[in-house]
Parts: sequence; C-alpha cells; structure tokens
Amino acid sequence: MSRSLPRVPVGSPAGGPSRRLLLAGALAAVSAAVAGCSSDSAASTSGGSKQLRIGYFAFPSGDLIVKNKKLLEKALPDHRITWIKFDSGATVNQAFIGKSLDIAALGSSPFARGVSGASPIPYKVAWVLDVAGENEALVARRATGVFDVAGLKGRTIATPFASTSHYSLLAALTKAGLKTSDVKLVDLQPQAILAAWQRGDIDAAYVWLPTLDELRKTGTQLTSSKEIGADGKPTLDLAVVSDELIARDPRAIDVWRKAQAQALRLLKSDPDGSVKAVAAELGITAADARAQLAQGVFLTPEQVASADWLGTDGSPGRLLSYVTDTGRFLAGQKQIDAAPSEDAVRKAFYLKGLPDVLK
Repeated sequence: MSRSLPRVPVGSPAGGPSRRLLLAGALAAVSAAVAGCSSDSAASTSGGSKQLRIGYFAFPSGDLIVKNKKLLEKALPDHRITWIKFDSGATVNQAFIGKSLDIAALGSSPFARGVSGASPIPYKVAWVLDVAGENEALVARRATGVFDVAGLKGRTIATPFASTSHYSLLAALTKAGLKTSDVKLVDLQPQAILAAWQRGDIDAAYVWLPTLDELRKTGTQLTSSKEIGADGKPTLDLAVVSDELIARDPRAIDVWRKAQAQALRLLKSDPDGSVKAVAAELGITAADARAQLAQGVFLTPEQVASADWLGTDGSPGRLLSYVTDTGRFLAGQKQIDAAPSEDAVRKAFYLKGLPDVLK
C-alpha cells in the first residue's frame, strides 16, 4: 500500500516529476509532519545515538501492534522513540532524503522508486510488514454504472501518486487494455479521496484501508491488489532503515526486528488482543478492526526471513525480483526515468543477522 506526493489539485497531470522537484514540493509537508508529531520529535532530529524516529501508517498491520503495546520502548528503554504518522510512501521517501527518519513503513512501489536513479535514497529494506491483499482495491462509484476496469475509459480516477495503489492501478489499466491517457488520473491522499468521492468529483479510486471501506459502501469493487498480485505484480508493505542507523546503531535494528516478529506472532496467537490494539490505534470499533485485519496477508517471521520473501544474511529472497520487476514496470510507464538494476536493488537490502536475530 503501503503507502504519495503532497496533494495537488484535481486534474493535475499523472507524469512523474524528478526527485529534486519532489523534494522541493514535499519538504515543507514532511517537516510539518515530523515537527508536529510530539515534543520528542524535535529532540530526536539531533541524531543522538539513543534516539529512533519511526515512520508509520494508520493502516492495520503488525506495526500498529508494536506501537500500541510499546514493544520497542520496553525492549529499548535507553532509547527515545518517536512515532511519526505518514499518509503514504512518497512523503516517507522525502523524509529519508531530508534525514528526518531512521525506520519507516514503505510500500514496495515507492521503495523501487527510492532506489532508482543516480542518487538512490540512503536506506535499505529490512522487513516485510504484509503483502497487499483485499486491503487495497479499485472501486468505482455505483452511480457511474461502471462494473469493470475497461469501463473506466474517459473517467476520472484518484489515487495517491507514487504509492503501491498507484502502481496497482497502472497494472490494472494495462491489463484492461487502457493507457493512462485514456483516463484522467488525479493525485489525492486517502482523506481527500473520500471527500472528492462524496462530492462526486471523481468516478473511481484505488486506495487502501480504512478509506477503502468507506468507498465500498457506495461503490463497486473492480479489482484488488490480491488479484493483481496473482497476475504477477504483487505489492507489499515493507519497512526500511536508514544507512546512517545501520552504521550507528545496528543493535537497535535487531531489537526492532524482534518486536516486529513478536507482533506477527501475536496476530496469530492472540487475535483478540491484536484486534484491540489495532482498533485503539485507528480509533475504530473492534469489529471494524477485525474485518480490516482479515483483508491483509500477514507472513510469519519465518516466512519473512525465507527465500520466498525477504531472504537471509547474504542471500536475498524473491523480494529482490519483485522490486526489480516493479522498477521496470514503473520505467515502462514513464513513472521513473530508468529502472534500477537488480544489483542496485540488491545493495538496498539489509539482511545482516537474519534469521537468527528473530529467535
């Protein structure tokens, strides 16, 4: 879904701007998000060795369990830990460019963007939070009478640009025989999508939970990231760590991975407690939290650190191919200037200690 650029007006072009322009356009928004998250945030930007700035999404996952149960704070009592909420992956990328984050959730598509080009963002993928399933989908307003993706020709479709939903939308359009020029793509954040939907400004949207569930109430689902993944273009919610943190505090990364592994185990061993934690973080009912969690695909820690997904120390898993293929697709869609090579993607993996650190 993971999980886009600052909002631009409806009707803005869908072409991808350069990283320099992205930085100029998003820096103020990112700075505001980081500065406004808590009183600890300003202190954490000093780069002290005992501070961690963690970016997260208000999206049902093990990340919210780690946060709600303070698993990391308990395991690292000598660290000042600040959780900073982001709306989508492009602003996370900008925060890493601005050296405002140490660890963050990030979709596989914005990660592929981040490691492309001559100056890749200085971070590495270190975990898989979840695999996108029915928790990201393309929905058309029921009033449009559109019941399949091909029927969107000439229609206005919103999605957060540079996100996993954007990537999946492009894949869905391609499969349906449509070009981006056949539709009107607009860049909106999830909450802005909901407002535009209610006003009737857009005909369809590709977005993730919890906004997705609101659209489903008056819309028709046309496809989902689960279906698109089954067609060979999976998307994942990853977690990345800064190169600076890897050099400064690798032990904190090991502890953070253990906390994430504990959260994935709790999703299976204590579903009621997990639902309660997610409901509290999202401000929704337990019933809604349970339904939203059921739409995600959560791996076990053993699966994360396996050849099928992230991989192990010295041996990247199939995620290497997924990210490389994503980069090629984005380049083919003119969303990035050039696809990152497989070697460049491999260098953006941090696998040290896996799987042993999870025990």
